[in-house]
Amino acid sequence: MSAAANKKLVQQVYTDSANRSGTTFLDNLAEDATWIVTGQYSWSHEFRGRDAINNGLMGHLRSRLATARPRTVAFNFIAEGDYVVVEARGDNITKDGVRYDNQYCMVWRIEDGKIKEIREYCDSALVERVLGPIPAERKLAAAV
Repeated sequence: MSAAANKKLVQQVYTDSANRSGTTFLDNLAEDATWIVTGQYSWSHEFRGRDAINNGLMGHLRSRLATARPRTVAFNFIAEGDYVVVEARGDNITKDGVRYDNQYCMVWRIEDGKIKEIREYCDSALVERVLGPIPAERKLAAAV
């Protein structure tokens, strides 16, 4: 796919997220995709495979938020080749009523029209303070 087509795909993922609707992300997530949470805190991990991403990483995030679908609004997209870089900001509230509005830089790699890798950069101190550490079993499930 072209850089423009890859950008369009990622833009649609964020449109769905901003509207808390749609299935673009899961419909286009490769079975062997990897989501890398960068840094050196409890959430830092390589979530390998569609199930590890959807049920391990995202499943835990969804379990902490007041709504079943996280909302992230993108405001900048840069595409070159297989890569799309996105600047975005979350717009969420936890079940405890605490705002969780993290800022993100996400690097997406698209391969043959499928989301193959996501590398997440964010405010790790905010993640730990508001969401708490990710349970080890979420990471263990992701490693299977």
